[in-house]
Amino acid sequence: MDYSKSGGMTPKRNAPRHAEHNAKGSAKNPFGQGATKAELVARMKAAAEARAAAAKGSDEPQG
Repeated sequence: MDYSKSGGMTPKRNAPRHAEHNAKGSAKNPFGQGATKAELVARMKAAAEARAAAAKGSDEPQG
């Protein structure tokens, strides 16, 4: 008897279990709408300044 043919069909292996809320190509994250390098550098500098200001305010080491 061929037991491999009994039961339901096996699900696809590569199918995601759910849709992501910010998947590429969706309304929230359309294709081709990436941030420019200048915007990314500005955001990184702002984050670094915020971390430096937060570190200056506290005497405890980070990490």
